[in-house]
Amino acid sequence: MNTEKIFIINAGQVFGHSGGRFNKTMSTATYDFFNKPGYEVRTTNVNEDYEPEQEVKNFVWADVIIYHTPIWWFQVPHAFKKYIDVVFTEGHQKGIYRSDGRSSANPAVNYGTGGNLNGKKYMVTTSWNAPATAFTLPGEFFNERSVDDGVLFGFHRMNAFAGLTQMEGIHFHDVEKNADIPTDLAHYQQHLQLLFEPVEIA
Repeated sequence: MNTEKIFIINAGQVFGHSGGRFNKTMSTATYDFFNKPGYEVRTTNVNEDYEPEQEVKNFVWADVIIYHTPIWWFQVPHAFKKYIDVVFTEGHQKGIYRSDGRSSANPAVNYGTGGNLNGKKYMVTTSWNAPATAFTLPGEFFNERSVDDGVLFGFHRMNAFAGLTQMEGIHFHDVEKNADIPTDLAHYQQHLQLLFEPVEIA
């Protein structure tokens, strides 16, 4: 039986009034889901020391990268952004990407096609203080623009630049004022089952 290699990144930063507990919980749930025959799992926590060279090796090793991140001020938190900057820079011509994909002969085209992680996939979960309705109701804050097409657009293009293919993510809303961890965990479990344990039709 072939094993699928899963690399989990917990970007639930401990800072200010945030203890990173929600994303730690989701990261643990991810590990528990894949901690069974058929999978190999590696994990990283951005709050802990890491070696950039080893992180590059983790990306190259993995079949699927799963990111867990809160959204702070409409961006990923600074420790996660630093992790991306450091690790992806380390990964230049070492397995993450070789170039921006363009050639000197015709530099106007093919930008973003120099990734080395082709054939690999990624998934992202995010956690928000904002309620889901802030993205869907007319006149509300995000102008009816989704998380993926709005705040995470650059994040998704970053992964595409490296050659990764997007899997459907899941976003958790209103976790600061109205958290419902058991319900969120149940929804997340269902999400993982749909993506990684599809029902075979006889």
